Amino acid sequence: MSDETEVLYNASCPICSREVDHYAKLSARDALPIRYDDLGNRQMLDAWGVTAEAAAKRLHVRKNGQIYGGVPAFVVLWQEIPRYRWLARVVNTPGIHWIACRVYDHILAPILYRMHLRREAAGG
Repeated sequence: MSDETEVLYNASCPICSREVDHYAKLSARDALPIRYDDLGNRQMLDAWGVTAEAAAKRLHVRKNGQIYGGVPAFVVLWQEIPRYRWLARVVNTPGIHWIACRVYDHILAPILYRMHLRREAAGG
């Protein structure tokens, strides 16, 4: 099993890619063992065992062979990046975690997914 943390995200989403590109820059700067995979790479997607639709609906992170989705995925990723460890601790607080999961799962992720479907329908 690899020590590498893997991130599966939608690089065609301008909001998602901007945020993940930021994390990737911090990871590269600090030489962190984090790999970022675009869901548009079919081979990577197959290796994840996640459908393209599921991958487009939310961020996924694999750590120690376990796949996390949504807010738990962000927490795992933030725990790996020194600048964001404080945020991981805050968001992992029981009440805040519950609220963050509801907001992400029921508001933010669906909005981003609908935007993704519109971009796909428009051909790009």
